[in-house]
Amino acid sequence: MLASILGGAMLKIRQGPISWASNTFGVAAIALASGGALLFVDMSTITIQAAENAAALKQVASIDLPGPPGKRFDYLVIDYDDGWLFSAHLAANQTYVIDLKSNDVLHTISDTPGAEGLEYVPDERKVYTSNAGDNTIGVIDLKTMKVARKIPTERKPDGSTYAPIAHKLYVSDERAMAVAVVDVRSDKVVTTLHFDSETGVPIYDPNSKLVYVNLQDRNELAAIDPQNDQVVARYPVEGCKGNHGMAFDTEHHRAFIACEGNDVLVVFDLDRHKVVASMPMAPGPDVVQFDPGLKRAYVACSGGFISVFQEDDPDHFRKLPDVPVQRRVHSLAVDVRTHRVYAPEQEEQGRGVARMLVFDAVSESNR
Repeated sequence: MLASILGGAMLKIRQGPISWASNTFGVAAIALASGGALLFVDMSTITIQAAENAAALKQVASIDLPGPPGKRFDYLVIDYDDGWLFSAHLAANQTYVIDLKSNDVLHTISDTPGAEGLEYVPDERKVYTSNAGDNTIGVIDLKTMKVARKIPTERKPDGSTYAPIAHKLYVSDERAMAVAVVDVRSDKVVTTLHFDSETGVPIYDPNSKLVYVNLQDRNELAAIDPQNDQVVARYPVEGCKGNHGMAFDTEHHRAFIACEGNDVLVVFDLDRHKVVASMPMAPGPDVVQFDPGLKRAYVACSGGFISVFQEDDPDHFRKLPDVPVQRRVHSLAVDVRTHRVYAPEQEEQGRGVARMLVFDAVSESNR
């Protein structure tokens, strides 16, 4: 058996005479005589395939968290003003504050029972937690790093988004089939919008100045005007079952929506209100994040992978190789300044842990 390495790809050839040739494009190829037939292998194709199979993320660090091990984590959010990462340790009823420069855990904030969603509001210097454990929205004062107030909601608050145009926080009250609207200046619920579906992740779009929320039982996207809190439209998300996680490419007016029911990522055009792409991903998709600098979407999948998608232009997208992690990874965050990706793990080969993985993004030119 003869093995030849060319362009970073391993080519294994059994027996028979070998001759080198050049195709019409000047690309090296191998001609193999076998059983009276010639086999031509285009080495440029092999090189391209090898590059496409390279990992999009490289783990560079692991941060031990205060624990307890084996308990589920949920959302993360970055405070870019201070350079802090907030991590909700859902089943441990606490939230961590991590320094992004040193990777040190600065604070452990208690009294965030069942914390799922997290949202940083720079106008007020607060972080809001969605506490499914006691159906409240916690208000963290960044000066004291303590929960200063709790705002009652109806049932299982989850994802959240801030609409600065109206100084309002929108929290998906998932099991109540509702969205709670909070005035961040008074920290009071000003209204609750009810739907005929459980609500998934909401996101504010600065282009349309609307808040979009997933109606995951209906496979629809609802648009809310934060000026008057009226639902102005509902759009079908074709080919999606259980739309929950979501992230926006605000420059190109695209929404990346994770479909939990059929394990696909759809790309939704926020101008034409239609799906423009649909791609399979690893099982158990949850939180979606988008890196506008690399034009790359990441999806935390509890089946044991981070699925990665590349935006070539606003209408063309590619799935990159899944990045293996431990099972039960539900969330991640992207630092858009450094392109680093953070993902909390709760187990290793079935053994309980409590840690944050840190990845560097690998650009396609370096893969």
